[in-house]
Amino acid sequence: MARPVALVKTLTSATSPDGRVSPVCPHPPPFQRGFTLIELLVVLAIAGLLVGLVPVAFSKMQDGSQYRDTVRSIVTELRQARQRAQATGRQVVFQVDLTKRQFGIQNEPQQSLPASLEVKTTTAELADTTSSGLSVITFLPEGGATGGTIELVRASGAGVRIRVDWLLGQITQEPRSI
Repeated sequence: MARPVALVKTLTSATSPDGRVSPVCPHPPPFQRGFTLIELLVVLAIAGLLVGLVPVAFSKMQDGSQYRDTVRSIVTELRQARQRAQATGRQVVFQVDLTKRQFGIQNEPQQSLPASLEVKTTTAELADTTSSGLSVITFLPEGGATGGTIELVRASGAGVRIRVDWLLGQITQEPRSI
């Protein structure tokens, strides 16, 4: 006599053939978050480059900023001296002290020249006292001046030449030719 056969559905085994338990999951395991060693090394290399380059760039930016500020200040002070001479009807003296590295209108607070700039002056002989390192340009009430030139030279050799016309007292600036 034959035995009846029945089909039975059973759950899949949660064990592998060698007896270890393996999780049964319909989805693959989630992606592990984190960085690889290569990614960390690349980031550290970029950070090292930035740390090496930033001080150099900052120094150049600071030198450029000081240069522009000094040129602007000298031109402004010269124009102010000229206008004051015309408005008050008295002579006004602008001076550059090469030994103390200062400039400004005489008998007023002086501004300092940055150490990174070389300053050269050419002024009228009567107004220039080279022994004391003091160069002066005198603005006259009629609008004229004793005239002169102030050159500001950067470490690279580039710079600006500021001229004061002796006849009209006009202040102009131009790039310094090397």
